[in-house]
Amino acid sequence: MLKVKNLHATVDGKEILRGIDFEVKAGEVHAIMGPNGSGKSTFASVLAGNEKFTVTEGTVEYGGEDLLELSIEERARKGLFLGFQYPVEIPGVSMANFMKLAVAERRKAQGLEPLTAGGMLKYMREKAAVVELDAKLMSRAVNEGFSGGEKKKNEIFQMAMLEPKLAVLDETDSGLDIDALRIVATGVNRLRSEQNATVLITHYQRLLDYIQPDFVHVLYKGRIIYSGDKSLALKLEKEGYDWLIADYKED
Repeated sequence: MLKVKNLHATVDGKEILRGIDFEVKAGEVHAIMGPNGSGKSTFASVLAGNEKFTVTEGTVEYGGEDLLELSIEERARKGLFLGFQYPVEIPGVSMANFMKLAVAERRKAQGLEPLTAGGMLKYMREKAAVVELDAKLMSRAVNEGFSGGEKKKNEIFQMAMLEPKLAVLDETDSGLDIDALRIVATGVNRLRSEQNATVLITHYQRLLDYIQPDFVHVLYKGRIIYSGDKSLALKLEKEGYDWLIADYKED
């Protein structure tokens, strides 16, 4: 589904990603961990097409296509979803209208007929239930006045509505209390299938107590320096990153 080879990227002339190799297959969940400033959020932003970052070397193949040649909109239409670490507010645009437009564009790209008004309302109710999102929020502007937990639930609600092939969730667990974390993680697990894949970017093992990853990768100074199974996250929680960083040799 996703093949990243020797990916380098800069921001404001400073190199952040320094040669990432990474592959995700359908049905898999990958967790990316690492110290602050390692390039985790930059990697997510580059995959999503954030124009702030410049790819200077390497390739990214998504569904057999050159992802780097696709615009942000094209990536979204082809099923790539980014869950933001800090979801933005969109004043004046209701959640209901925002999701109607997004779902209509996604269905159009899939060659599907648009949902009727009644069908859309039923669909939103079903997906809101996945993350226990208060239906009253549908009439409010996107994320405006939402609590931190509501914003993160809203991200997973949008993911449920759009049914992406590849979801990249950038620190979705940050700022969540234990109940909100459980709800968000349950939503992610319910959406998991053999036809899609998820990349979780996180600092904490606690998220991986709820969402079992197939692979865990450590990103450090713009490179993946170590990979393992879910037990790696437990070791990192207990011992930190020093044992890995101490053995890391830069080229």
